[in-house]
Amino acid sequence: MITIRHRDERGVANMGWLNSSHTFSFGHFHDPRQMGFRALRVINEDRVIPGAGFPTHGHANMEILSYVLSGALEHKDSIGTGSVIRPGEVQRMSAGRGIRHSEYNASQTDSLHFLQIWILPEANGIAPGYEQKTYGESEKRGKLRLVGSRDGRDGSVEIHQDVDLHAALLDGAESARLTLRPGRHAWVQVARGQVHVNGTLLKEGDGAAFSHEEAVILDQADLAEVLVFDLA
Repeated sequence: MITIRHRDERGVANMGWLNSSHTFSFGHFHDPRQMGFRALRVINEDRVIPGAGFPTHGHANMEILSYVLSGALEHKDSIGTGSVIRPGEVQRMSAGRGIRHSEYNASQTDSLHFLQIWILPEANGIAPGYEQKTYGESEKRGKLRLVGSRDGRDGSVEIHQDVDLHAALLDGAESARLTLRPGRHAWVQVARGQVHVNGTLLKEGDGAAFSHEEAVILDQADLAEVLVFDLA
């Protein structure tokens, strides 16, 4: 079964400095039918004006991933990490038993566009942690590149949950396929462009939940950047 989550169905928060679209319930947007999918709890598409951002705030017991589409995201946290995340990089912050951090647009002139993803951890109370890795365009061009996993294999960031996160860049005749093991589920999120997913056209901001399917098939794309979550 494949269930489409159209981009126009997402919750919206516009604060002037921030324009955010929520795939699942978040903040003031609450829909009891959209509380996440399996261990995937949040996908927010955020656009931040130059120099603005989220001041220091706290999290606990959540795996938080940042995936920058354009611009630069400046991060500082209470475990001593200070970094800037740019397109092609994946950041994983494990909030664990508690962490405080801030996130700002690192530029005073250019806007920031990124996805913030929250995944429920398999255990609460772990030590907070941080990881950031770069994946070049050639690693994702015409294929699914593993960028996050439970065991950090193949150079992916380590996520404290039974999930594999893949990223792909597809255009024209390029295609990619993810075979799903029995009992596995998947979520597809179109970050930019458009792509056919198992024969259905999805556009930027659209998502799709897969249950009891044999595979995720991506093809007939137009400048598409896609994230695929393989979930327990």
